[in-house]
Amino acid sequence: MKVLISFDLPKTYVNKIRNLSKSIEVLQSEDKKEALRLIENADVLFAGFFSRDLFLAARRLKWIQAWGAGVDRLLIPEVVNSEVVVTNAGGIHPTPISEHVIGLMLCLSRKLHLFIRNQAQRKWERYESSESTEQIEELSGKTIGIVGLGRIGTEIAKKAKCLGMRVIATKRDLTRSASTCIDQLLPSTDLNQLLTESDFVVLSLPLTEETRGMIGESQLRNMKRTGYLINVSRGKIVQENKLIDALRKGWIAGAGLDTFESEPLPQKSELWDFQNLIITPHIAGQTPYYMERLTNIFCENLNQFIHKKPLINVVDKGAGY
Repeated sequence: MKVLISFDLPKTYVNKIRNLSKSIEVLQSEDKKEALRLIENADVLFAGFFSRDLFLAARRLKWIQAWGAGVDRLLIPEVVNSEVVVTNAGGIHPTPISEHVIGLMLCLSRKLHLFIRNQAQRKWERYESSESTEQIEELSGKTIGIVGLGRIGTEIAKKAKCLGMRVIATKRDLTRSASTCIDQLLPSTDLNQLLTESDFVVLSLPLTEETRGMIGESQLRNMKRTGYLINVSRGKIVQENKLIDALRKGWIAGAGLDTFESEPLPQKSELWDFQNLIITPHIAGQTPYYMERLTNIFCENLNQFIHKKPLINVVDKGAGY
């Protein structure tokens, strides 16, 4: 059995995969031309680099393990229509992404982003006026609306509840039990109710044909004028031009964005200019433990695969996650 790793996984973790079983041969290359040659006889692809050409060059491929939780880049029509199983790296991200969300909400409510800018200018400004749009607030007692209550959304909810927030969320499948820290669980069709009630709207859902562009002018206008949008999922879920309008015209108070329609965010983007916006460069899921956790997930799955047992984190290719 041959396993191809198409990214620069450190040698320590490659050896851990090799030592899992004598029945496997582990190949590694992030060079596109070499990967195209090596994929021909691979049974398993541990995917960093991926392309349509790479998939079409595979003759024996049975399983693709993604290196991230999002798999939209892998779900080309040829993969969706094939018998190849796709699994993701679900389980790595809840801790770092939930901490990132809490950090963004604290910064926006306590105006830390403004104080950091003021420090660079040696400017002493306390923002004490109750009429100021920069008034300092508390998270306790505020409502957080989580759009998409998967593992990441659930961890965000737990941490928000610890800060004394009211937690509401939308979930596509209400038959699956939700965390006890959710004050109100709504079906996905009740998104507008969540938007109108929330002080912070957090997007924590996959990019699918259903969710692409789902946050546009109507949704932004339905938010509170004092509300904030936090996006730690995929940039294309938000219509960026409408978000720019919302920030410029005061439909919402501000935003915290980790993902964007185009990445890296172009220097010419107007988003850079808003003081009521915090930009982070798609690093919400970053952690020094990423490769270790990723390898553990892959090794568990590879052991299941070798013994012909069900894999974990299997993606519904039709649904897109």
